[in-house]
Amino acid sequence: MNFKRGVGRDEPEINLIPLIDVLLVILIFLMVTTTYARFSELQINLPEAKGDTAKDTPDQISVDVDASGNYRINSAATSGHDVDSLTAAMTTAGAGKKDPVVVINADAQTTHQSVVRVMDAARRAGYTRVTFVTQTDASNTP
Repeated sequence: MNFKRGVGRDEPEINLIPLIDVLLVILIFLMVTTTYARFSELQINLPEAKGDTAKDTPDQISVDVDASGNYRINSAATSGHDVDSLTAAMTTAGAGKKDPVVVINADAQTTHQSVVRVMDAARRAGYTRVTFVTQTDASNTP
């Protein structure tokens, strides 16, 4: 009689197939849910043109807004700070001008509401061309 213990026992093995299946599912999930930066940007090639500068400058209505919310239209102070008085002052300043451009000179500390009032007054007065004056930062220029 042969009484050897454990001779018929197999060594335990780790089955890797379920582990590979789980990793593939995780990989597919990550590929589907990940957003890539190249899809979120637009590639635009702008056309080039050479041309002369405009010979005649358009009529302008200059609106200055200081940090405290005071308005000046064409260097003349306005009587009120509401949209109706600004509309009346802009209509008076633009009388006799053909399709003037409203140029807004706003202080950097001006509230957003003050600039919106000027834009709303320009719309009510019938002026559709509005632009802002900015300056370049002297520290960034070479």
